[in-house]
Amino acid sequence: MGLLRSTATVGGYTLLSRILGFARDVVLATLFGAGATMDAFFVAFKIPNFLRRLFAEGAFSQAFVPVLTEYKTRRTPAEVQELVARVSGALGGVLILLTAVAVLASPLLVMLFAPGFIDDPEHPERFELTADMLRITFPYLLFISMTALAGGILNTYGRFGVPAFTPVLLNLSLIGAAVWLAPLFSEPVMALAWGVFIAGAAQLAFQLPFLARMGMLRMPRWRRGHEGVERIMRLMLPAIFGSSVAQINLLFDTIIASFLVAGSVSWLYYSDRLVEFPLGVFGIALATVILPNLSEKHARASAREFSQTLDWALRWAVLIGTPATLGLMLLAGPVLATLFQYGAFGGEDVRMAALSLTAYAFGLLGFILVKVLAPGYYARQDTRTPVRIGIIAMFSNMVLNLAFVVPLVWLGVTGTHAGLALATAVAAFINAGLLLRGLRRTGVYTPEPGWGRVVRQAAVAGGALAATVWALNPDLSQWLAWAAPQRILVLSGVIAAGAAAYFLGLRLSGVRLIDLRPARSTPDGDY
Repeated sequence: MGLLRSTATVGGYTLLSRILGFARDVVLATLFGAGATMDAFFVAFKIPNFLRRLFAEGAFSQAFVPVLTEYKTRRTPAEVQELVARVSGALGGVLILLTAVAVLASPLLVMLFAPGFIDDPEHPERFELTADMLRITFPYLLFISMTALAGGILNTYGRFGVPAFTPVLLNLSLIGAAVWLAPLFSEPVMALAWGVFIAGAAQLAFQLPFLARMGMLRMPRWRRGHEGVERIMRLMLPAIFGSSVAQINLLFDTIIASFLVAGSVSWLYYSDRLVEFPLGVFGIALATVILPNLSEKHARASAREFSQTLDWALRWAVLIGTPATLGLMLLAGPVLATLFQYGAFGGEDVRMAALSLTAYAFGLLGFILVKVLAPGYYARQDTRTPVRIGIIAMFSNMVLNLAFVVPLVWLGVTGTHAGLALATAVAAFINAGLLLRGLRRTGVYTPEPGWGRVVRQAAVAGGALAATVWALNPDLSQWLAWAAPQRILVLSGVIAAGAAAYFLGLRLSGVRLIDLRPARSTPDGDY
């Protein structure tokens, strides 16, 4: 129940952040639409954001939290503080150097991440505009990586709320930049780049007082040969691939989408944002909470409790991921129309983005399972196995991209960008399946009794949800014709009815969510 409360805390603040994120995207879609200039901003934002997820919230957090937990469990407070000082000094030094190089070489990064922008005859301004904005947005990586360091410390000591609230500041900053700063620029979209820069500094500054209260705000110091820092670095290098395969796959999507029709990058962005909502509110929240818990159990050699915690998290992943997947797939068009079809974001943008959202949503459960399974390796400071699995998933995504997109391009089919999303979704399930198999083979995870029953219950309840939504959901043309109040009212009603049908289906099939704990399972797995 402590894990459940912590997950609810993180999920609640993440929900607030996602709601504000939707408000942010509504503002951006209304004021800027989905054209060449927004493609330029999304690429300029995606590059540091991709590296943030790859390094700061991916490899660094997965390597830092287990080592910090071990120090907290087995070492003195002075040694823990020394570790924090040395890690912050090493991380900050590397990031300052990397940021300086990236700002100077921004055109080269744009060539790497969006080669389709080079010598584009229809939109020749996209490449230079992207490079200019990247010089402003890239320092966000420095700020947010140090923020991730602070958040890792807070999470390790059970202060989950502050790191979970911090992303709210990014959404507020971008909304403010779009509304108030944009009119001051000759190229209004440049204001969004400055909004990203300001958000990074604000997020770091927000967490520092909480570290000070804990006695963990230490002056960064650099010293070669510190045992803890070297162990974190060794764990980080392979974890870069293992923890962020989904982000690498999204990068491949962006590269290929830069060669497709203008707007493809934006359609994929808005689709990904909607999938990130349930993934962040539950999947990432659950992974954030169980990582320090699993790390502590590993440090104390509690193998049985380690496996039970993973089992508990996986059951929740299935029971929450199932309705989220079905809901997004069935309501892709209505959700996009309700949130974004205002101003410059038109009906055709809704139809195109709905194609990629449906494909991304198909892989949502896979994305959640990866987030839950990966801590089973990182908590034991095993980063090599997820690397091998991640490389397999990454190459699978590359092959699937070619298999799904190239034939559609040759045939001249509209909506080819949806093939990129579908490839990413399938690769997520490949990744999750291999992670699960590895934990089973090594005996780290042994499923508790009753999994067959849980799957059947989720399937029955999911069928009830799908039938309800299908019956109540009007045709997309009606959604596009309705005014905003009617869209909001109808969508809220359909979602509420679908959710009620799902949870009623779970209840009638015997699931009691409050008792979903392996420690209280009966021999036949009835919870």
